Amino acid sequence: MPSLEIFFHDNCFDGATSAALFTDFYRRHIDADADVRYVGMQHSAGDPFEGVALDAEDNACVDFRYTASEHLTWWFDHHVSAFQPAELRAHFDADRSGQKFFDPTVKSCAKFIVDTLTREFGYELPAGFAEFVRWAHVIDSAAFASAADAVDLSPPHMQLMTWLEHNEDAERTHELIRSMGRDSLAELCRKDWIHEPLQPLLEQHQRNIELVRSRALCVSGVVSYDVVSAGDSAPNKFISYYLFPDARYTVALSRIKIGLKVSVGYNPWCGKPREHNIAELCEPYGGGGHPVVGAITFPEHDLDHMQRAFDEICALLRGG
Repeated sequence: MPSLEIFFHDNCFDGATSAALFTDFYRRHIDADADVRYVGMQHSAGDPFEGVALDAEDNACVDFRYTASEHLTWWFDHHVSAFQPAELRAHFDADRSGQKFFDPTVKSCAKFIVDTLTREFGYELPAGFAEFVRWAHVIDSAAFASAADAVDLSPPHMQLMTWLEHNEDAERTHELIRSMGRDSLAELCRKDWIHEPLQPLLEQHQRNIELVRSRALCVSGVVSYDVVSAGDSAPNKFISYYLFPDARYTVALSRIKIGLKVSVGYNPWCGKPREHNIAELCEPYGGGGHPVVGAITFPEHDLDHMQRAFDEICALLRGG
């Protein structure tokens, strides 16, 4: 049986939706019987593909960095930091397969994939995917009406986003991807394997609001906080804008399942212009993202480098 392996941005609503969309396209346009496997990828310093085998007959990567591997046959991304090191851009530009696509002006990979596949291959989006694409775009571009909406985890799309961000069972994420489009957002949230682990996460979210309130410091329009000692709490990235509506940026330290994380973001509701490209701020430390949001991950033992990145980015955003 022909095989397809899809590498996707793990723990991410847009990444999971992108993987589901490409699966649907591949089955409809390339091979309905293909054996499809999934591999979740995390941004990290160095080459995240190092030691990762691209050994299927077709290997697709969605919502994640470029790799020059000769075994990569499909690629879709919208991150401005997609090419690390920058020399990888020349390899992409030289590709003549017609199956690798990049547009950093599109705010979600899911929308980029739908638009590209429709234009290039005549793909028609099934009705069941429409809500997933819509909310992937809203979540990835922070296009919520307000910070309050961004921290309200009662709607199904916010609950699924929260589950994905915290889930550590790869097989469950893969099961979710296979179910997208067939089951609705609301139906997925009612499944026991999502609903049950989600309840403590929703309770933790309320505690995280108070945790950030107690630890956050706002100086010169930049909110900073450190919740590493609080364990794998990983507060919703919009909490600081909910608590400090006039702040322009946030820089946060947290612990995640693969180590430590510096998160950087711009407040789209602050009423002040963004003066920095956040992806470019993160790239020197091995991270990346978008002009409005980015992150850097570090190994558990690398506290000194994480702290240096945190301090330097805070100082730069504050004008120090």
